[in-house]
Amino acid sequence: MVDDGSTDGTVRAVEGAARTDGRVRVQREPHRGQGGAVRAGLLASNAAHRFICDADLSMPVHELERFMPPALGTADVAIGSREGAGARRVGEPLFRHVTGRVFNRLVQRLAVPDVHRARRRDGVSTRHGRRLGLRHRGALPGRAGPRILEVPIEWHYREESRLNMSRDALGMLRELRQIHGRARRGGYAVAPPDRRR
Repeated sequence: MVDDGSTDGTVRAVEGAARTDGRVRVQREPHRGQGGAVRAGLLASNAAHRFICDADLSMPVHELERFMPPALGTADVAIGSREGAGARRVGEPLFRHVTGRVFNRLVQRLAVPDVHRARRRDGVSTRHGRRLGLRHRGALPGRAGPRILEVPIEWHYREESRLNMSRDALGMLRELRQIHGRARRGGYAVAPPDRRR
């Protein structure tokens, strides 16, 4: 678990689990926001498969098998989706659902405008596009990019969520504009994935 300054009881609970399970540990990081915490955790791990989720387990643990072999197939990255065909949202208020959809559209327009949706024969959505260096079932010639799989999941709304739309919306929009600007300047180079698995 990566902790960047939480004040609830999550760290104590994880430290208690770590005392009896050597696979569990707390990685403390300075507060840089969710992106910084995710990046630090991924870089610290040397596992063959790395999975990111919130500590509140809004996505139930039993959904994890959807992201592992053999369900992963030949994808390099699998992304959980609350919107894809077969996804299930539990207990989410209408207002949160609508605002989430609006923000998702903004992300698609500003951050990943060249990403298009396609359908695989197995009915699972995949995303591919020129900006990611992808095409269906592979990469564009000369630009080997990651193969990305979108996985529909069961997701549960948590009332204790710390996301406050009225407080956080401007900050998220500001970050989207920064990502959009950097992408237009070519600031997100796609490294060829390791195909040796």
